[in-house]
This record gives sequence, C-alpha cells and structure tokens, in this order.
Amino acid sequence: MTCCYKDYVPILKAISDETRLKIIDMLSCGELCACDILEAFEITQPTLSYHMKILTECGIVIGVRSGAWMNYTLNKGKADDLINFISNVTRDKDDCICIPYREKKKIKDTEPFE
Repeated sequence: MTCCYKDYVPILKAISDETRLKIIDMLSCGELCACDILEAFEITQPTLSYHMKILTECGIVIGVRSGAWMNYTLNKGKADDLINFISNVTRDKDDCICIPYREKKKIKDTEPFE
C-alpha cells in the first residue's frame, strides 16, 4: 500500500476524543448549527469552539459562518478517505509495509545452522 501515514495522524488524533466522536456522529445526519450541537453536551461554548476547531483543522468537519452562527457539516469525502485508509492498514495486502521484514525473516529461518 502506497500512502502517507502522517497525513492521517491529525484526523486520528482529532477523533480520539469521545466528545468529538459524538459530534461527528451527530453531523453524519446532516448540517447542524453550533447552538444545536452545544445543546447535546454539558460543555461551555468555548469548549465546543475548541472541539470544532480541532475537527475543522483536520478536515473531517466543514464550518461555514452564516451571520452570527456557525453551521457545521461532516466532510463525507474526508470520512470516506479515512475509512478506506483504516480498511487498508488492517488487512493483508501484496504491498504491505511488513513484506521486507517477512521476507528477511523467511531467509533467516531457512539458513542452516553452523
């Protein structure tokens, strides 16, 4: 698999928080105003802003200002990319990064003892 693992680190860090995972789940059903998201949690508005900043900076959420309000949507393309990445790194494949190690180990296992 040819990919750049470091490209997925920010999004994986962002979704490693329970509140942010719940926000992503909420946004999976469609666009929500920050005020609607805030109602679902027992957190302050600055805390929500902090979470939304992390989610928007990594690209999994898109924020659009509408007057005084912020509306958020799930970036479905980015979510699909993440799902594909996780699927690829958790299955056996011909171009796995472990191949050189496995081939090296196979050679060592077949060498005769001296």
